[in-house]
Amino acid sequence: MDAKQIITQEIQASIDTKAKILDTLTQQIIEAGNIINECIDRGKKILCCGNGGSSSDAQHFAAELVGRYLGERKSLPALALADSSAAVTAIANDYGYDQVFARQVEGLGNEGDVLILITTSGNSSNLFPALEVARKKGLVVIALNGKNGGKLAQVLSKEDIHLCIPSMQTAKVQESHIMLLHIWCAMIDTHLAEKEHTLQTEASNTATN
Repeated sequence: MDAKQIITQEIQASIDTKAKILDTLTQQIIEAGNIINECIDRGKKILCCGNGGSSSDAQHFAAELVGRYLGERKSLPALALADSSAAVTAIANDYGYDQVFARQVEGLGNEGDVLILITTSGNSSNLFPALEVARKKGLVVIALNGKNGGKLAQVLSKEDIHLCIPSMQTAKVQESHIMLLHIWCAMIDTHLAEKEHTLQTEASNTATN
């Protein structure tokens, strides 16, 4: 297989996966985006976690929210739980690697916050304790996984938002995860811009009455 064939194959596989997402996951994407916007409206925060490439995705999303996506807006409260190497290594050393996210959710999470769990396989063992703590503390859970959903799909409840990417290829699952995160960034930007426009309109109407 030459380079052009590889390029064609990889891009087509990505297109096929995203077409399936459009057909099967649109409502869940909207629901999750609305939940994130409601969280922001209430002044709550977003916690994100994952391992490896999924950790990078969590950091990417948090950075887009604290910084910005496309438009100018206020900074938003978001944190990737692998950001602090001191916290991760201390917790792993003292409590075990399975607790590196759960301990942080316990210490940082509050009722009404959103916890986003990211895993391509659905089998990352350190996400399950974090999920349990999140439920006890009243956080809303959004889970991103892929393939057959893994063990995570089996323990999620009806209250959790589950987006399982319809692909068995790790790379295509990861590409799709970052696409969903970017979609939510766009939904956030649009929501905040519309709120600002409404406030400005109301203020203008009040001033002229």
